[in-house]
Amino acid sequence: MGIFERFLSVWVGLGIVAGVLLGNIFPGLFQALAAIEVAHVNLVVAVLIWIMIYPMMVQVDFASIRDVGKRPKGLFLTLTVNWLIKPFTMAGLGVLFFHHLFAPFVDPDSANEYIAGMILLGVAPCTAMVFIWSQLTKGDANYTLVQVSVNDLIMIFAFAPIAAFLLGATDITVPWQTLLLSVVLYIVLPLAAGVMTRRTLTRQGGASRVGAFTARLKPWVMLGLVGTVVMLFGFQAETILTHPAVIGLIAIPLLIQTYGIFALAYAGARWLQLPHSIAAPACMIGTSNFFELAVAVAISLFGLHSGAALATVVGVLVEVPVMLSLVWFANRTRHWFA
Repeated sequence: MGIFERFLSVWVGLGIVAGVLLGNIFPGLFQALAAIEVAHVNLVVAVLIWIMIYPMMVQVDFASIRDVGKRPKGLFLTLTVNWLIKPFTMAGLGVLFFHHLFAPFVDPDSANEYIAGMILLGVAPCTAMVFIWSQLTKGDANYTLVQVSVNDLIMIFAFAPIAAFLLGATDITVPWQTLLLSVVLYIVLPLAAGVMTRRTLTRQGGASRVGAFTARLKPWVMLGLVGTVVMLFGFQAETILTHPAVIGLIAIPLLIQTYGIFALAYAGARWLQLPHSIAAPACMIGTSNFFELAVAVAISLFGLHSGAALATVVGVLVEVPVMLSLVWFANRTRHWFA
């Protein structure tokens, strides 16, 4: 792991502090930035999100899908967890905590937005950071690539319907036009750009050329992530200072969801008798989130100042330390697998 991935939570934490401070010192500036939008999409944040997503999409190789029939049980596990379990457990935990357990501490409108942000995290399986988790657990890199590529292909068609269904099921009005625009803007277009870039680089110098290109883009990814966090917390600076405990409230169900999904997936991997090199990455894909997409869609659907956007950013804050703890656990239990 490079310094960016290793200390991602530190950068996010610093971005949060900077955003809250700047939002209180220069509220007029953030109001002006919030007004730069088209069709409910803030253009400044859209650019920052693209800076994050595009380098990750370059790593996706759809040519690997031709190997989808090889060792199908690992792929079956990932797809089952990502699309049939995880979104629904995330929605259920959100309702349980914010409509019931935490109801005395949050107003109903904010509760609905926090649930919406959790749902958007749950419907977006990890695309890029999973390559790091796979490497740290000595996973099969080629098989991980197959799993990520298939998940991204499914996400193009399944993200919007599942998100809309779950948001509607929790009594949240879904602006379909904005949701579909978000899917095109933050999944289809960057994925297409990534595929074309990868093909061009592969023709020029093969996989090494692709690796060198994505390595050069890493500083820009960090800039996009930290910039987005600064923007989001700058817009919500007043709310956060008034109710700082809300970040902890959001983190609790997210932590339960993450560890619970991993436990379920890991048990499934043992039951399917997968080798550890496939089991560990498969569980990591099912556990982690494509938080860049979740953040972007939350902003588009509910606005920069919304609780949904805040919930997705809290997801960024907790993801790296939690996933590193799961990497440690997976490596310590390697002997559980054949």
